[in-house]
Amino acid sequence: MATEYECVIGLEIHAQLLTETKIFCGCSTRSGRPPNTQVCPVCLGLPGALPVLNARAVDLALRAACALGCRIHRSSVFARKNYFYPDLPKGYQISQYDRPLATGGHLDADIAGPPYQVGIVRVHLEEDAGKSLHEGFTDSDRRTYVDFNRSGVPLIEIVSRPELRSAADAADFFRRLRELLVAIGVTDGNMEQGSLRCDANVSVRPSGEAEFGTKTEIKNLNSFRFLQKALDYEIRRQIETLRAGGRVLHETRLWDVAAGRTVPMRSKEEAHDYRYFPEPDLPPLELASERVDTVCASLPELPDRRRRRLVREHGLSEADAVLFTQTYPGMDQYFLDVAAAAGNPRSAANWLKGEVVRKMNDTGTEETHCFAERVPPGQLGRLIRLADEGVINGPTAKDVFEKMYATLRPGEDIIRAEGLAQIDDAAALLQIVRDVLERHPGPLAEYRRGRAAVFGFFVGQVIKASGGRANPRLVNELLHRELDGTA
Repeated sequence: MATEYECVIGLEIHAQLLTETKIFCGCSTRSGRPPNTQVCPVCLGLPGALPVLNARAVDLALRAACALGCRIHRSSVFARKNYFYPDLPKGYQISQYDRPLATGGHLDADIAGPPYQVGIVRVHLEEDAGKSLHEGFTDSDRRTYVDFNRSGVPLIEIVSRPELRSAADAADFFRRLRELLVAIGVTDGNMEQGSLRCDANVSVRPSGEAEFGTKTEIKNLNSFRFLQKALDYEIRRQIETLRAGGRVLHETRLWDVAAGRTVPMRSKEEAHDYRYFPEPDLPPLELASERVDTVCASLPELPDRRRRRLVREHGLSEADAVLFTQTYPGMDQYFLDVAAAAGNPRSAANWLKGEVVRKMNDTGTEETHCFAERVPPGQLGRLIRLADEGVINGPTAKDVFEKMYATLRPGEDIIRAEGLAQIDDAAALLQIVRDVLERHPGPLAEYRRGRAAVFGFFVGQVIKASGGRANPRLVNELLHRELDGTA
């Protein structure tokens, strides 16, 4: 980006709350069901149907507001946001406008990178709209179908202050906010299924100016990578427009993944008034202090604090702490459980960074809890302990690990059934050593002439002859004794 311009970015993030039912009715929120099978008169907005607020949705919204350090308002008001779109069955969306649930707050980050803080403008509750279906039908070239299963699904909208100054920072903020919301159990964060979506507002201005430029809004970004790519493109486009003497239009745009560019969706220059007014069928949301205090007190350890504790108390590097908490969500708890069973946090961390991460990548396993179903942490910890204690050697431990994943059997059972325990019998290993030396007179002669590197060849041959079970330390001692006359 040219240094004579700087960008200004603010994000609006919509997170689906982890409730069993919708925000104003008893319809299920499960995804993947046939279209229009999870609807009722309330979420379809049929005449005479009255909404009833989901208490669980309120508590989850409170959790998010507490975790972000927001000021929670004891009284907030739902409003009707009026607009007409095919997937909006009532012709309005129930949301919160001038009196939201919470305002202020911030998101901090202070590990594995320069510390920063981004302010939060507001957190408010609202219902989701339906979904327009543009493909998958024989007449999709002529018709659009609508699925109302998502209508009324509970959301929170989190609006950041316009304090982000690069596409990479915006993607990192979105990533960290998702991590926080998932960690406190507010949302599952499944971006492919639409549980988490982001709208980005971006403008550019000459560097050093205080006044904002004309902003555009990029709608419905559902991945960190797409957010960063869309913003990078849009920032370049706006700068090129200004350089050419043009004017940036105040408009809504969409990210075209195939074309790698943003495209106009609708102009905001002539945007209609949403005509907000208080929802007449819902009273103000009044929150008792005790309820707010109880919800806030129930918060688990927040991700940044957990990372600091992993570094301070368990000897992890900052990079490893980020790997276990952010790159592979849930691996921090898996690490703690493995380390407890292994009795050695360092060995546990090395195994997770090495074998576990490799296996997850090879098998396309994205969630740590899915991996833990195949290799429970207690079983992996006991395998690491057996390796540390010399019952099995390193290569054998890795082989057992592969078999644990494939067969779902405990490592101890595999070791016992296949006779994989390490050979520590000096007399038995001495015989193997002598047999190896006898079978390789050429390398033996080279070693006698001073070629010390051949020693490693003999170690490998002894390990191989023992079926990988020989104690490496004892093998080295016996070879030195036979070759050099020393122990």
